[in-house]
Amino acid sequence: MEKTATLIKPEAMIFDMDGTLFQTETLLLPAYHKLFDILREEGHYEGETPDEELMLGCLGMLLEDIWKKVIPDATPAAHNRANELLLQLELEGLSDEAAVLYPEVKETLEELHRRGVRLFVASNGLEDYVKGISQARGLMPLFEGIYSAGEHGTASKVDLVRLLLDQHEIKDAWMVGDRSSDVEAGKENGQTVIGCRYAGFGKDQELKGSDVVIHSFSQLLKLHDQAE
Repeated sequence: MEKTATLIKPEAMIFDMDGTLFQTETLLLPAYHKLFDILREEGHYEGETPDEELMLGCLGMLLEDIWKKVIPDATPAAHNRANELLLQLELEGLSDEAAVLYPEVKETLEELHRRGVRLFVASNGLEDYVKGISQARGLMPLFEGIYSAGEHGTASKVDLVRLLLDQHEIKDAWMVGDRSSDVEAGKENGQTVIGCRYAGFGKDQELKGSDVVIHSFSQLLKLHDQAE
C-alpha cells in the first residue's frame, strides 16, 4: 500500500467495475475472440483478430472509443455490430463460473456495507453489462446505485461521478478504481482517490495523483480502519 495523504472516513465509496471489482479478462477475452469470428462470418471484418492486449489496454474507455482504437479502419456499421455482439457474448458468458471477481471483493464490500458505508458503482460500460455482473455475482443488494455511461449518456467519468454525487447528495466519498479516468473523476469532483494496482491493465503513470494506491482489494478495510 502506498499512502500519500491522511484519509477521512467517507460516507460513500464509488467503485469502477472493470479492473477494480471484476477480473474483466476472464469474461472479455473469450467473448472478444468469438466476436471477431462472427464479424468475419458476417462480412464486417477481414484479417486476423487484433491482439487482445490492445483491447485490454482500452479498458476504462467508452465503448465507441475502444473500437476506434482496436479496429480503426472498420466501418461505423462494423463498430455498431461489435457493440451488440460484445454485450450479447459477455452477458452469455456470465453464466460461466470462470468469469470472476477479484479475490475478497464480495467479502470486503459486505463488511463495508455492514459498517454503514454507502456503496456505488460508476463505470464507463454499458448498463446491461455493469448491472449484469452485479446481479450474476450477488453484489446488487450491496449497492445503493449503479451508474454507467451507457445508461446516463455521459461523455466522461468526471460527468458520471458528478451526477452520482449530486443525485445522492454525497459530500465525502472515496473514488476507487484502476485507471487514470477514475483518478480524474475523483479529483475533478473534489473527492479522495484510492488507486488499484492489481489488475495490471494500465501504464505505470496510470494512477498518478491517487491519495493511496492499494495492491489488493481487501486493503480497503485497513484504510477505513485507519481513516480519521
